[in-house]
Amino acid sequence: MSSNPVAETVASLLPRAQAELAELVAFRSVADFDQFPKSESEGAAAWVADALRAEGFQDVALLDTPDGTQSVYGCLPGPEGAKTVLLYAHYDVQPPLDETAWATPPFELTERDGRWYGRGAADCKGGVIMHLLALRGLRANGGVPVTVKVIAEGSEEQGTGGLERYAEQHPGLLAADAIVIGDTGNFRVGLPTVTTTLRGMTLVRVQVDTLAGNLHSGQFGGVAPDALAALIRVLDSLRAEDGSTTVDGLAAEGRWTGLAYAEEQFRADAKVLDGVGLIGEGSVADRVWARPAVTVLGIDCPPVVGATPSVQASARALVSLRVPPGVDATEASKLLQAHLEAHTPWGARVHTEQIGQGQPFRADTGSPAYRAMADAMAVAYPDETMQYAGQGGSIPLCNTLARLYPQAEILLIGLSEPEAQIHAVNESVSPEELERLSVAEALFLRNYAAG
Repeated sequence: MSSNPVAETVASLLPRAQAELAELVAFRSVADFDQFPKSESEGAAAWVADALRAEGFQDVALLDTPDGTQSVYGCLPGPEGAKTVLLYAHYDVQPPLDETAWATPPFELTERDGRWYGRGAADCKGGVIMHLLALRGLRANGGVPVTVKVIAEGSEEQGTGGLERYAEQHPGLLAADAIVIGDTGNFRVGLPTVTTTLRGMTLVRVQVDTLAGNLHSGQFGGVAPDALAALIRVLDSLRAEDGSTTVDGLAAEGRWTGLAYAEEQFRADAKVLDGVGLIGEGSVADRVWARPAVTVLGIDCPPVVGATPSVQASARALVSLRVPPGVDATEASKLLQAHLEAHTPWGARVHTEQIGQGQPFRADTGSPAYRAMADAMAVAYPDETMQYAGQGGSIPLCNTLARLYPQAEILLIGLSEPEAQIHAVNESVSPEELERLSVAEALFLRNYAAG
């Protein structure tokens, strides 16, 4: 990184950032209170609130959102007449999955091979630290030239929409000229990237019933309609022979015109086993950023261990549909439910229920904020040009903010590059990325103020 006072300050603060991230990672802040104590999330929220107060933020508050979690808010006033920038991250995390599969304890930040390992290190407790580092870099070098609002969500990973509903009920709270969502990541380590599109999603639960109760598979099998077999057939109807998603009436021919995603790179990022093919057709970027994708998240049926020779009377599944930009998630959900009902065989009774939804997002990349970020990235990442990429995942809050504040410019950056393995075991963050992106965010705030 070229010599720059802000960059020098951020570099000097990296040991402190590591210690703080270790404190924050230690909270088992999974917002599923059937699995993890609510006190762990409350502790993490209190930590973030204390950190904001220590940086001079005013009106720091723990917001009780309608889903029973807390989001943390604070405002750092800027000079008279300054623009306002909202910085977003979330402190809740995914469950650790199999803790024995981690090389080091998931809630204990551990340095190994040049990376810091721990649940939430990249997604998205590292994002909280990134915002703090950026502001400290500016405060030590002339001050923060904009009014800064910070919002740290407490249930993003659960998709329960608490902060979205709260923002709708308090529409002035998060109003800003520009919004930086610190919850995505570079296309690869060292390549500065802003995410310009997000797929939306819908979650549908489908249940198939065929019999009043389970039956002996020898006495009745071959004639009695098996609910599990019916469900398998329904779920299989959601894919073409090549694995492409096929939902009746849902367009699936989208094209991505930005950054290319090489198949070899995707295979490495996704850790696809040797000899196993990729599914679908078109470019990888088309498939992961511009087209729908269905995933069966779970099936309720008898486990193999302890199974009895029975024809199943009922079976159900949870189906996720990722929805590309330009497609309304509500309409896509209706199409998915209609498809499941239409393709259920043998006259079996079928019931579908939508249990979650988020709209897709597309940013305006021609806005002044993008020019300000590109100039900042050029300093933080010498000899690299800022890239535009899509993301297959969803951040429903983006659409809520875009709807509430249509004039706001929204940028998505973050620490979740492929090596971070977010949502998997052995999640980690690159300290170099944390340093560079903190510098980039600081310089963006300065550029945006001057623009």
